[in-house]
Amino acid sequence: MPMREAIEELAARETNEYSNEDFALFAEFKAALNRGEIRAAERNAGGKWQTNAWVKRGILLGFRMGSIVDMSAGSGLQFLDKDTYPIRKFSVADRVRIVPGGSSIRDGAYVAPGVVCMPPMFVNAGAYVDEGTMIDSHALVGSCAQIGKRVHLSAAAQIGGVLEPVGAVPVVIEDDVLVGGGCGIYEGTIVRERAVLASGVILTGSTPVYDLAREKIYQRTADSPLEIPAGAVVVPGSRNVRGEVGQAWGLSLYAPVIVKYRDEKTDRAVQLEDYLR
Repeated sequence: MPMREAIEELAARETNEYSNEDFALFAEFKAALNRGEIRAAERNAGGKWQTNAWVKRGILLGFRMGSIVDMSAGSGLQFLDKDTYPIRKFSVADRVRIVPGGSSIRDGAYVAPGVVCMPPMFVNAGAYVDEGTMIDSHALVGSCAQIGKRVHLSAAAQIGGVLEPVGAVPVVIEDDVLVGGGCGIYEGTIVRERAVLASGVILTGSTPVYDLAREKIYQRTADSPLEIPAGAVVVPGSRNVRGEVGQAWGLSLYAPVIVKYRDEKTDRAVQLEDYLR
C-alpha cells in the first residue's frame, strides 16, 4: 500500500493501540520528512501554495502514537517528551552547521545542506528549511513552516507553526527573503521571494498590510491567506484609530507598511556573505 494511503488509514483508526508494523510505518513516514521527500505544503505549477493534508495528519498521528519518556541530556537538565519525536541526529555528511550552544531540531524536520543554525534556535517537526538558509539566535521555525533557499531568519524571529486545522496552509517564507530581528510571522502568512521584513514586523491572518508603493491593501480572505508580494520591503507602521474617542485620546494601531520594492541599494544592505554559510 502506498505510504499516503497507509498513513491516512492509520490516522483514521479510533485506537490507542499500535502494532510494530504501525510504528515501522510511522518511522518510514518520518524518515521521508527528514529527507525532504514529503512536506506539509508545496507550490504548484501556477505558483500557488497547497497543503498536503495527509502529511499533517501523519505528523499529528505521531503525537498520538507516542509515549512520554525521559530525554534528559544530563543530570542538570531534564526533558520529557513523546518518544516518537526525539531530537534529530545529524552527521558531518548532512552538511548542516549546528553551532554549539543549545539548539534543537526535532525529528521529522527537513534541514537542507548549507543551513546554518546559530544557538539557541529551534526547528519543530514537519518544518522544511531549504539550502543556504541562516537561522539566527533565538529564532523559531514552527511545525510545518516552509522556509525557502537563502533565507535569513534574524535573531529572535518567530515563524509560527500551523499544524491544525490540517487543511490550513502553514507559514511560507520563499527564497531569498530577509526576516529582520524580532519579526513574527503567523497564521499561514505567505512571504513571497526576495521580500524584506524590517526588524519588528508582525504579520498575522488579521493584519492588513498597507502598500504605499502600489496603493493597495493586502488582507487574508476566506479563500486565501495574507500574502506579502515578491520583493516588498515591509516596515512597522501605525494608523489612526477611527472614532471620536480614539482621536481624542490620540490612539493608533500597529500597521505593517510596504514602503518600496527591493532594488540594488536594498540588495547591498541585506546581503549575507557566502563565507558565513
